[in-house]
Amino acid sequence: MNPAPLVLLVEDDLRLADLVRTYLEGNGFRVIVEHRGDRVVQHLQTAAPDLVVLDLGLPGRDGFAVCKELRAASTLPILIVTARDNDIDHVVGLELGADDYVVKPVEPRVLVARIHALLRRARAASQIEPRILRFGALTINATARSVTIGGTEIALSSNEFDLLFHLACRAGEIQPRETLYLQLYKREYDGLDRTLDVRISHLRKKLGEADASDRIRTVWGHGYLFSADP
Repeated sequence: MNPAPLVLLVEDDLRLADLVRTYLEGNGFRVIVEHRGDRVVQHLQTAAPDLVVLDLGLPGRDGFAVCKELRAASTLPILIVTARDNDIDHVVGLELGADDYVVKPVEPRVLVARIHALLRRARAASQIEPRILRFGALTINATARSVTIGGTEIALSSNEFDLLFHLACRAGEIQPRETLYLQLYKREYDGLDRTLDVRISHLRKKLGEADASDRIRTVWGHGYLFSADP
């Protein structure tokens, strides 16, 4: 029998951390709690968590710096928690490599649902059949989960890779925003969520550094299209 998923909960509010830990454990998760930002990355080696729930306001090292450090070291899912309903915090967190976000006060059932969705995506990504897609100098290797342009590897987060691979598998086909949210994020698009916009922008920037940004096109009023011939 496989062990329950291990969640690394990074939260400096001791009372809130204890409440969240208890709720997650009651819903079948194992939980490690860390209160300081400067001690988070060491848990990757000592505990090998399946997912990180990361508060942004931390002592020792702020959550943005921790998120960037985690993403540089691993592709495990990162769910950031922000105390403010502030688009800038969400955008910066996603650009630094977070996979999703929730806003305090967090509804416990929503938190659990987001965690389950991220873990499902991570498991599905690890079970992708061996496949290599090539578009000119661009190569997308689903087995190695790597992207290269002219032999130079492009560093992508796990969710950036999933988005690129999804679009590339359907090259030449417009992918509606609503479909992308349902298939990649397992939730309906509410008209306000900017997760997809941030990821598209980030992908374009990374691919653009190798002169391939025209691969992903916006079809206004419809969605996004991956072009096999930019």
